[in-house]
Amino acid sequence: MKFAYRFSNLLGTVYRRGNLHFTPDGNCVISPVGNRVTVFDLKNNKSETLPLATRHNITCVGLSPDGSLAILVDEEGAALLVSLIGKSVIHQFHFQKPVHCVCFSPDGRKFVITKDNVALMYHAPGKKREFNAFVLDKTYYGPYDETTCIDWTNDSKCFAVGSKDMSTWVFGAERWVNLIYYSLGGHKDAIVACFFEENSLDLYTISQDGALCVWQCDTDLDGLKPRPPKDRAEDKNESIENLGEEFIEEPKGEEIHGKATTNEKERRDKVKYSRAAKYFFNKEGDFNNLTSAAYHKKTHLLVTGFASGIFHLHELPEFNLIHSLSISDQRIATISINSTGDWIAFGCSGLGQLLVWEWQSESYVLKQQGHFNSMVSLAYSPDGQYLVTGGDDGKVKVWNTSSSFCFVTFTEHTSSISAVTFTSTGYVILSASLDGTVRAFDLHRYRNFRTFTSPRPAQFSCLAVDSSGEIISAGSQDSFDIFVWSMQSGRLLDVLSGHEGPISSLCFNPMKSILASASWDKTVRLWDMFDSWRTKETLTLNSDVLVVAFRPDGNELAVAALDGQITFWDHENAVQTGSIEGRHDLQMGRKELDKITAKQSAKAKSFTTLCYSADGQSILAGGLSKFVCIYHVKEQILMKKFEISCNLSLDAMEEYLDRRKMTEFGSMALIDDGAGDEDGVAIALPGVKRGDMSSRHFKPEIRVTCLRFSPTGRSWAATTTEGLLIYSLDSGLIFDPFELDIDITPSSVRKVLSQKEYTMAIVMAFRLNEKKLIQEVIETVPCNEVDVVCSSLPELYVEKVLEFLASAFETSHHLEFYLTWAQQLLMLHGQKLKTRSGKLLPMIQFLQKSIQRHFEDVSKLCEWNRYNIKYALAISQQRGMKRPAETSVSEEELEDSNSDYLMEEASAHS
Repeated sequence: MKFAYRFSNLLGTVYRRGNLHFTPDGNCVISPVGNRVTVFDLKNNKSETLPLATRHNITCVGLSPDGSLAILVDEEGAALLVSLIGKSVIHQFHFQKPVHCVCFSPDGRKFVITKDNVALMYHAPGKKREFNAFVLDKTYYGPYDETTCIDWTNDSKCFAVGSKDMSTWVFGAERWVNLIYYSLGGHKDAIVACFFEENSLDLYTISQDGALCVWQCDTDLDGLKPRPPKDRAEDKNESIENLGEEFIEEPKGEEIHGKATTNEKERRDKVKYSRAAKYFFNKEGDFNNLTSAAYHKKTHLLVTGFASGIFHLHELPEFNLIHSLSISDQRIATISINSTGDWIAFGCSGLGQLLVWEWQSESYVLKQQGHFNSMVSLAYSPDGQYLVTGGDDGKVKVWNTSSSFCFVTFTEHTSSISAVTFTSTGYVILSASLDGTVRAFDLHRYRNFRTFTSPRPAQFSCLAVDSSGEIISAGSQDSFDIFVWSMQSGRLLDVLSGHEGPISSLCFNPMKSILASASWDKTVRLWDMFDSWRTKETLTLNSDVLVVAFRPDGNELAVAALDGQITFWDHENAVQTGSIEGRHDLQMGRKELDKITAKQSAKAKSFTTLCYSADGQSILAGGLSKFVCIYHVKEQILMKKFEISCNLSLDAMEEYLDRRKMTEFGSMALIDDGAGDEDGVAIALPGVKRGDMSSRHFKPEIRVTCLRFSPTGRSWAATTTEGLLIYSLDSGLIFDPFELDIDITPSSVRKVLSQKEYTMAIVMAFRLNEKKLIQEVIETVPCNEVDVVCSSLPELYVEKVLEFLASAFETSHHLEFYLTWAQQLLMLHGQKLKTRSGKLLPMIQFLQKSIQRHFEDVSKLCEWNRYNIKYALAISQQRGMKRPAETSVSEEELEDSNSDYLMEEASAHS
């Protein structure tokens, strides 16, 4: 259980690429984040990243009508069938080529995917377990270029497919006499979206140049005539005449071609379309292409997004402009509307931005954006409720660990952030930047209240704050000095000189006033903060020092150097107590353009970030690798390795070269397929399908820039190329016995409990260690006997009961009952627990975090109720004064007086 950390959540990345989906109830947004999927719960203000991943970045997501299944397709065409209820992978499938779009039919029986210029219709997987969940039903040929979009009619009888060849094709999902296919032109650019009108075959088509065509059909949905069964062999002979060589390898299924010949009588009876109207969007600039669109059929609301970040709301079919707004200066990649038509979700891949907008009230339901560039540093608050991150974009973001949302962003820095940290109170954040400033931010008023600078401009590469929060130090990478300031006065106290290379890391001893500084000059210096800032000791190493970290009790110092070693020091006596050779555990991957093997490349790699666990028994290490290692400090052995990513869309992921990517001219990485139309840039040459050959792609390299353990010891976080990853202890592991005996069973525990021997029942339940049974036993204890049971508990079980209470606070509603338990245990056993405070600190902080969260929720509710009662009393008093005086007071005056009264109360309270 101690090292059973599993992937828990992904923060800092809210949208990468692909399409957004609202769940059928309209309360959640499903967003692809790299090779994972995050579900944003808008009602409860929470987000959760599913514990599954594809091998490459996800490009399109298909959601079943009931919201229980989803199909995730990555860049290579590999698909995962995912259960959103069980959050697990049901089936894997490979479409062999990149897929442009996936769409389920409204009845949930079929789904269509488009790849190249073909549409493939599959039988949708059912509720039962199947050997092959994806069974091909029909293959539809027609467009001459790549397909871009799909839309179904309400009764699932037909679907439309848009293409880059400026045409839209309407296909019958079943065998109809009067509709096999229909091709619609009328556009001068690639089709971006096509939408059927509700309960009709009428169609809207939208092209990239901002043109909207309204197509009317002369036949209703009920007018489609089913074709009688036909001999299968004859049908196959008819269709194989026009079979393209390119698609001979397609699996079995009926094929429908858009080039078949028909006789004159059938042509007269067939479905016909006519263009009723053509509208144009007002565009600002020549390159403001229309990039995405969504249509809500019930409310007739059309939402269109443009490359300049502007979106329009129109009412169809009259094309009345309702609203126009700009959300950024980047292209809007995808749009989705929820089932009620109230909320609109926008995704901007350029900024990694996700917005949910309520158009009627013109307010944001959700507005989240990750760091524009990679994250560099992170820190936990002392109670573990908040996380702060700093990025290369100069922003400092604060995240709530329970909701996974960023609730404040500080943008005062003008250059990359190098380090962030919390003070011991948890209400002040400090950040160091390459712009030459260290800034202090207040979490009460959300402002930058203190800025620390050096006499001469210096780029600060590291930051540390002492346990009292009064002394701030920052190391420079260009002047080789360490600057020390006072938080209270903001004055520069001293400049510590002595290092002969850039300062790489700083760390204060948690228990003493000692500062450890690491430098590229192969030394670690220990400075006494109370004794005239003098150097207390100098530790010499064999290589450049990259990072230092003190153990939570302050008795040991861990140092990581450029040679890949982690050394442990008794800093009081300047004696090395142990070392770990970690170079072999990094297992660097080979970059696409590397000319040496991954094994040779790993010889020059090292750990760049260290962090002790909450109990100090193990250490977490990471660097330029996809692996994070946990080492046991005393035994100096590797306990576990975590692979933080399996995303092959990132660089340095594969250990060996893939021969399939090698050509006679070298690696395929040197020859970019390009994404000529990815940013709305039109393809320059006719016949070129793969973009401009002069464009080059950028593949970010997988790396871990910072690691931190939560003060509660229940989780740890890492800033990586993928985002802010959080790993926590697996709560699903129920059976973890403790001193288990053969006589201890759930029935025997309940038998003892029925005899009202509560202490014995609690001890037996903890020895069996099943959470539900422990909860049942503790909640059976009468409230007036809690103090008696707590006083008779053995000392060994006091810690276990406190740990259970901390976890129970997160889910249980019995706040007063569990608070009584916690109070009695701490009052009766507090003196004994003090002797083991070092080991019990993570558990106490976990308990404090749970209580603090409930305290904040209840206090907000009480304040809201108090103001409501005061408002009601003010209204009743004014009405009571009005009757005897028989004065006439207008409603406006009454509202003004009430608002003034509430403003006075609020100002007095604040």
